[in-house]
Amino acid sequence: MIDEARRTVLVVGANGFIGGYIAAALQRAGFRVLRGVRGSGEPHADERFIDLARMTTPADWRSTLAGVHIVVNAAGILRETGAKTFDAIHMRGPLALAQACVDVGVSRFVQVSALGAPEDGGFIASKHRFDDALLALPLDAVVLRPSVVYATGGSYGGTSLLRALAALPGAQWLPGDGAWPIQPIAIDDIAEVVVAACVADARGVFEIRGPAPMPLSEYQARWRRWLRIPGTRAIHVPASWISAQVRLGEWLGNGPVGETTWRMLRRGNVPREDAHAELHRAFGVAPRSLDAVLAATPSQVQDRWHAQLYFLAPALRWMIVLLWVLSGIAGLVASDTDLRALAGPSALGDALPLARAAGVVDLALAALLAIGWKPRWILGLMFASVLAYTLVFGIALPALWLEPLGGLAKNLLVLPALAVAWVLVDRR
Repeated sequence: MIDEARRTVLVVGANGFIGGYIAAALQRAGFRVLRGVRGSGEPHADERFIDLARMTTPADWRSTLAGVHIVVNAAGILRETGAKTFDAIHMRGPLALAQACVDVGVSRFVQVSALGAPEDGGFIASKHRFDDALLALPLDAVVLRPSVVYATGGSYGGTSLLRALAALPGAQWLPGDGAWPIQPIAIDDIAEVVVAACVADARGVFEIRGPAPMPLSEYQARWRRWLRIPGTRAIHVPASWISAQVRLGEWLGNGPVGETTWRMLRRGNVPREDAHAELHRAFGVAPRSLDAVLAATPSQVQDRWHAQLYFLAPALRWMIVLLWVLSGIAGLVASDTDLRALAGPSALGDALPLARAAGVVDLALAALLAIGWKPRWILGLMFASVLAYTLVFGIALPALWLEPLGGLAKNLLVLPALAVAWVLVDRR
């Protein structure tokens, strides 16, 4: 049974990949969980709206901490965007929260940090700066630094990419020589450690990792077997190519792997040798091996869908952009003679102004989808325009259905493709 005086836990970043698992594990263990999430309007009964980029003084947090006995901070960003900088999200906001915990008497603070060296990049350096500042406060605090994190029930960022590379048909693709050592840790085991850390007497920094290191190639091969994808052949992608892609992604502010993750992978994401035993002594938890975790949860068809759609989703998006660009250009360059021949004696009237306007709209939609501005809105507008176009022209000009190269009939494929792209916008 959980001590009633320590039951309420605020989980900061509860909507994130790691935070969601932690919140669920705490609830299973009998804690009352308050989900610290970004939002507007009226929060649900189990939510507290927070904004680490704006809540930078202890006073900003005091009302949020009302009735809270334990804080778990699982918030983090892999890239900086606007006000969401590493310093704001990983240092200033959490430090103000920790200082407010001291002021109001919160009994425990559990920080989910990251394994690595500050020289790996701003992500790790900012996390570790807060770790040091937290442990310097008169607060009962634990810092947990996990190795490569994976889950059988989903993936995020670089682990999504690795799973997708393992799931490619014909052969898995490996970054570099695939020999870089890692000690992956199941997210369920991290959540179990966090639950134990909420009630344990331990204090300080603890590294979390699986029981033994393995080369990246072995990690990938095991995921491929788990996904039930045949073949053991591997294609090695030169590290220089990956570095170029990472640099491009950093410049564009997008992509699954950032400079920090790439440096950590090449250096080897392996904790201290005694980390596993130290974790068990402090919290009574022994993280499982990858083989044990995969054996306990068989893969389903949805797991293969996620892995194999990983590269198809952006490809589909860019093919839609290209199609709309070509459609826009066609509408702008079409001649009055061609349009009159197409319309014939139909009731469409003068089609030239309509074609020019449609061309401008198509190019605008293509540009907005390309830059990623509200993609679901844009894909919805594209779907509506194609549906309207299909209905109007299909009724007014029925001969278009039987054109030799498909003509209007191709929209029967474009419509579900747009719907699939709309669904795949929500991806990690």
